[in-house]
Amino acid sequence: MLGKELLSYVDHTLLRPTATWEDIKEICEAGVAYKTASVCIPPDFVASAHESYPELNICTVIGFPLGYETTEVKVAETKQALSEGASEIDMVINLGNVKQGDFDAVTSEIKALKAACGDKILKVIIETCYLIDSEKIALCKCITDGGADYIKTSTGFGSSGASIEDIQLFKKHIGPNVKIKAAGGIRSISDMKAYIAEGCSRIGASAAVELLKDHLDEEVQ
Repeated sequence: MLGKELLSYVDHTLLRPTATWEDIKEICEAGVAYKTASVCIPPDFVASAHESYPELNICTVIGFPLGYETTEVKVAETKQALSEGASEIDMVINLGNVKQGDFDAVTSEIKALKAACGDKILKVIIETCYLIDSEKIALCKCITDGGADYIKTSTGFGSSGASIEDIQLFKKHIGPNVKIKAAGGIRSISDMKAYIAEGCSRIGASAAVELLKDHLDEEVQ
């Protein structure tokens, strides 16, 4: 798989809390130049990014990174992000609801955000590092029943990120219309290829363009 094809799977990500507009412009320009699937940026930069790079597919995060905002706040965040030019939403679930076994509440929240998204893509971050397998399996059902487009492993802010074992577990339990995004700790070309080979349709990574630059330059020559 060539570098250009690999980058078509990548949400080129910068969610560092100290990110400046200069930093965001840099990844937006890379996203345009290398045709990444999207750039994933903080909500407060969405409007500026969309205005400056109207051709760019912009993803942003909702309820990030802890997920314990109310559903009403997450819906409002989502509507604002979409109105300002985002076309993909990566939401964080309420892990407290998971830990107390209230999976109906999780499903209800996903449905509410999907209703706000309409035909735009909704990815659901479950933060696997805090979960046991039975909770991950239950969340596969929540995401399927809630109508979301993707299950996503991690925020990148937890104690660990994606694992191949979790991707394999998801594949057994998600519905046919749910895709998989791996994120967190993906720092090599071999990692990216391994997750794609396991069936991931998206990869969340901050280092992908830098890792693949040499390969991309070779392909252009």
